[in-house]
Amino acid sequence: MSSKNPRRAAFEILLRIEKEKSFADILIDHELSKDMIKGADRGLLTELVYGVLRRQGTLDHIIGQFSTQRTDKLELYVLLLLRLGLYQCFFLDRVPVSAAVNETVKLAKELAPRASGFINAILRNADRNRDNISYPDRAENPVGYLAVRYSHPAWLTKQWCDQLGVDGAEELAAAMSEPPPFTIRVNTLRTSREALMARLTEEGINCSATRWSPDGVRLNQSGLISRLPSFRDGLFTVQDESSQLAPLFLSPEKGDRVLDACAAPGGKTTQIAQLMGDTGEIYACDVNHKKLRLIKETCDRLGITTVRTFTMDANAPSPAIKDVTFQRILVDAPCSGLGVIRRNPEGKWSKSPDDLLPQARTQVSILENLCKYLDKQGTLVYATCSTSVQENEYVVDTFLREHPEFVAEDLRTLFPEFAPLFTERGFFRSWPHRDGMDGFFAARLNKIK
Repeated sequence: MSSKNPRRAAFEILLRIEKEKSFADILIDHELSKDMIKGADRGLLTELVYGVLRRQGTLDHIIGQFSTQRTDKLELYVLLLLRLGLYQCFFLDRVPVSAAVNETVKLAKELAPRASGFINAILRNADRNRDNISYPDRAENPVGYLAVRYSHPAWLTKQWCDQLGVDGAEELAAAMSEPPPFTIRVNTLRTSREALMARLTEEGINCSATRWSPDGVRLNQSGLISRLPSFRDGLFTVQDESSQLAPLFLSPEKGDRVLDACAAPGGKTTQIAQLMGDTGEIYACDVNHKKLRLIKETCDRLGITTVRTFTMDANAPSPAIKDVTFQRILVDAPCSGLGVIRRNPEGKWSKSPDDLLPQARTQVSILENLCKYLDKQGTLVYATCSTSVQENEYVVDTFLREHPEFVAEDLRTLFPEFAPLFTERGFFRSWPHRDGMDGFFAARLNKIK
């Protein structure tokens, strides 16, 4: 079988993301599954796609310094080729600048021949004058500085500055531009963390225990994990450390009946089952019936039997649970995903601040619908992977104003071992730059009457 140029493949993926708003991880997995990209080129493809998406704002700023034509007026093919070339020149140390320029120009002659000379000139001029590139002044325009230097939308860096101050926002912006850690969760129904780490070491994987999650393991690599014998044996599943904490705050007990709303792809569902010793009943629902297959596959691989899946729009009553109530409900609400943009960097360029209020209204609506399925004295955990106050504290406060039968519990009192991760109001909020995991939020609500 013939091989494929990883740079051309990266270009094609970036083009589809721009045109179709597709997801980078799905497109990369699909391309690699064809097995037409071999060896180190597989890693190069992944690096180019994610790298360009993470650094897109900075790359466009550099283009604007040397192009006589405004960046937003460039043909899409030309813009993508320039981003690919400049990313290799400025951010990829293992690729010589000469090779980055030559390979990009070669690709341009195939894809945009009339612009190949223009692309060549921009790349070489940017390389020669890299020390003269100007950036917004940090003191006078901190929002613009962080946006350009660390490649994030300015509306988002402003939000971070308001939440964390300029210094904290810069630490967060820097962390959000880097690849995220790769974390798994041990299947405690079959093994222990110590035994799994020993097994992974035997399989040639360097790993270390996570700081906060008692069942988390951080790996030094993410490729081909599904081919490991320990994965096939159901000894672990992939799940970020921040995501592993929300089920702990739910505190499910053996024999409970639990609803996991918006459950796909099933990481928290299976963790709840583990915490319950695979006893009781777990109802896992999602609005997308195709995603339910992912939950079932994970349960089968991990040997979990107490989960039943069904399609449900969490916004509306469901006949599947019309006469059912639950001791525990986990609402991992659909959100902007601002806390995981280093994993899904394409998302930060397609979002706007205008998206947040409609999203928050949907989240409140979900809580309004699901709260009636909770038993008296039952526990509901509301969680998102967003850094936005509007999708988190605002949603909780809005819900509590309309539902005096609920109170927000102080997680600092209930889980003192996690105290540094909680806000002054007793909510869970993790920050990538501070805690080494995704940006996550969780509030624990109790139905008192």
